[in-house]
Amino acid sequence: MRRHTKITAAAAGTALILGLSACGTASDPDSGGEAADSDGPLVVAASPTPHAEILQYVEKHLASKEGLELEIREVTDYVTPNRATESGEVDANFFQHRPYLEDFNEKQQTHIVPVANVHLEPLGIYAQGTDQLGELKPGQTIAVPNDTTNEGRALQLLADHGVIDLKAGAGQDATLSDIKDRKGLKFKEVEAAALPRSLGDVDAAVINGNYAIEGDLEPREDALALEEPEDNPYANFLAVKDGNQDDPRVQKLAGMLHSDKVRKHIEKEYEGAIVPAFGAGNS
Repeated sequence: MRRHTKITAAAAGTALILGLSACGTASDPDSGGEAADSDGPLVVAASPTPHAEILQYVEKHLASKEGLELEIREVTDYVTPNRATESGEVDANFFQHRPYLEDFNEKQQTHIVPVANVHLEPLGIYAQGTDQLGELKPGQTIAVPNDTTNEGRALQLLADHGVIDLKAGAGQDATLSDIKDRKGLKFKEVEAAALPRSLGDVDAAVINGNYAIEGDLEPREDALALEEPEDNPYANFLAVKDGNQDDPRVQKLAGMLHSDKVRKHIEKEYEGAIVPAFGAGNS
């Protein structure tokens, strides 16, 4: 698998926020969020890995043939892209799954909707100096994502592998208070993008697939456990502000993201660390 350069999330995130404010080519948020010019470039905010990489493949190999001008803006956090899509600073985003979006829309009063499922990034448990989950001992610390949906997802993965026991009925929104038996373990909530860097300070961490790859981890080889892709609700999708689903540029991009070429590219490039999960965004 191709190795990826680690990104300093705080610095890159700040730069991106400034960049979005300074050079957005979609609608001006101060003008009431009017629809962007459908003849201009489609501006998409995306996490660097694998989202922006997949979009770059589309831009290089498919977009020009379909008459689509694509502008990709890399984002290193989970808040900026939805806010920028809501305000009209960008036309679409590609970084998230449905449980996260539903939680974000409810809490932030935004109106972002999925358009097309593209891929799944299996969540994994990683550790330095530990080769098996059974080697984790009471008193050791596990880092988990600090956003609501990914924390619940991480706790479910830990429970599925017997690291902890969750209370009956704890679902995808489980929190640390839903742990029935910690088995002597301690937990640290960390911003998802910073989890790979936290491995030197904790005994294990549950890391999203895209951030694992950015942190030079190879999920198939380095993870002590990975999510199963079958019937997994966490497919990542192309999303827009409600009302922009039928933008011809958005529909063109959705079609290209579901092409056989993109499927084969994902399978070859990421070797199972990222897997195709094509489907309608509302499925």
